[in-house]
Amino acid sequence: MPPKKRPDADRLPISQRIDQRMPNPGRRQSTPTEWAIKGELFLNCSCTVFCPCVVSLGAHPPTEGHCHAWMAIAIDEGHYEGEDLGGLNVGLLVDIPGRMGEGNWKVAAYVDERASGKAYNGILQIFSGAAGGTTGLFTMLVSEIIGAERAPVEIIRDGNKRSIQIGRKIQGEIEMLAGKSPEHPVMVSNSKYWMGPDIIAAKGLKSRVRDYGRVWDFGGMSAEICPIDWKGPNA
Repeated sequence: MPPKKRPDADRLPISQRIDQRMPNPGRRQSTPTEWAIKGELFLNCSCTVFCPCVVSLGAHPPTEGHCHAWMAIAIDEGHYEGEDLGGLNVGLLVDIPGRMGEGNWKVAAYVDERASGKAYNGILQIFSGAAGGTTGLFTMLVSEIIGAERAPVEIIRDGNKRSIQIGRKIQGEIEMLAGKSPEHPVMVSNSKYWMGPDIIAAKGLKSRVRDYGRVWDFGGMSAEICPIDWKGPNA
């Protein structure tokens, strides 16, 4: 008797998500591809003051000894092997047990439900590190991918505020820290940080994560905003 066809699903069982959609970075495998993304990444984490990872490049411990965070990526323009990624949003749940640079990250990905099949797969390849290039370091830093799914990822960028909502799973809002000049927020410039050289300091206003057994609240905690210009090795 032929095996029953597995029903289509956006949120696959963990074993299938890892094997079919987002290869386990612990295997140190990558298939360099042609891709590029320009846009903005912003996040809110569990550090009580501005994230020490930015200036230490992940070598300094987080202020609480661990890093719990959500990340939001607004893709203004981009492509993956010819497939347009412009206008799509991505959310990440990130759980790091110690220093960022020491790895052992656990990550879940939420990909914009508007993405085509090829765009969805391409985004997962990029953010797993399997596509190489700027995010290729994830093959060394991420030890477990706990989930990958389509979701209604809503991102709003309004003045000095940024917000993300993924149903009841991630609801976050952050605000830039005001600098001496009202036209320029507090920021770190010309860094070697993996996200990009210019990082705007921010703080969480209201920020909750409720998924994969994680129950986090980052209100008042460290946040940051970074313009991104990432590329694959063949871009």
